[in-house]
Amino acid sequence: MSVRTQARRPSARHPHDDAPDTADMFEKIAALPDGPEKNALRQQVVSAWMPMADRLARQFRNRGESLEDLQQIAALGLVKAVARYDPARGNTFASFAVPTVVGEVKRHFRDHMWGTHVPRRVQELRNQVRVAERELSYSLDQRGPSVQEIAAYAHLSDQEVRLGLEAMNSYSPLSLDAELPGTEDGYSLTETLGDLEPGYDWVVDREALKPQLRSLPYRERQILYLRFFRGMSQSRIAEELGISQMHVSRLLSRTCATLRDRVMADPA
Repeated sequence: MSVRTQARRPSARHPHDDAPDTADMFEKIAALPDGPEKNALRQQVVSAWMPMADRLARQFRNRGESLEDLQQIAALGLVKAVARYDPARGNTFASFAVPTVVGEVKRHFRDHMWGTHVPRRVQELRNQVRVAERELSYSLDQRGPSVQEIAAYAHLSDQEVRLGLEAMNSYSPLSLDAELPGTEDGYSLTETLGDLEPGYDWVVDREALKPQLRSLPYRERQILYLRFFRGMSQSRIAEELGISQMHVSRLLSRTCATLRDRVMADPA
């Protein structure tokens, strides 16, 4: 087969075969002053190129963002590309629009899809480490690349690689309801969390009361001890001390109120 014959063979489809011919419309846009007519023409161009923007958005599916949101973000990138494109530079609109749309989607993932705020430098390290790890995995023998190998390949320090690896595992927060690996009974992260310990409050209260209890008269201390530590009823305490049950009740109420006021007034 001759070279001439090969040249006549139909070429493969352009990767952006859904790109419409809007060159004349862009020439008109460039010649028009700002105003409703220019905006309407730009809107027509955006509508014509929307299928390509939707196709580019679909390339980022299954990354934690809905397709509808991705298409809206890609459409925003397309609007920016139409507004900024200058046909006088000689480049086709497709060559300008595609990186603009893709860049807008990637920027969304970088700035809005992290579960927690991560410095941009750490995000960049994550991307560098991820690319290096993937490319090295193709060449190494049945094993993942080491930190040192990734550092040498990506021209990073070992510390930067470790930071990037940590960021790779922190892109999306793990749900507290997620089942822990190696468990078969639905044991989740929630069940590993601690709870408030009521015993600490008891310790604080008792320590705050100690100096105030020491300052009480002996009979009041004795009544409190019999009531709250021995669990005796007011009538039993009255028999024990040889006083009326009504008197015991008044002493308990007055003593507890006095202790509460003293503890609350103590700045310590």
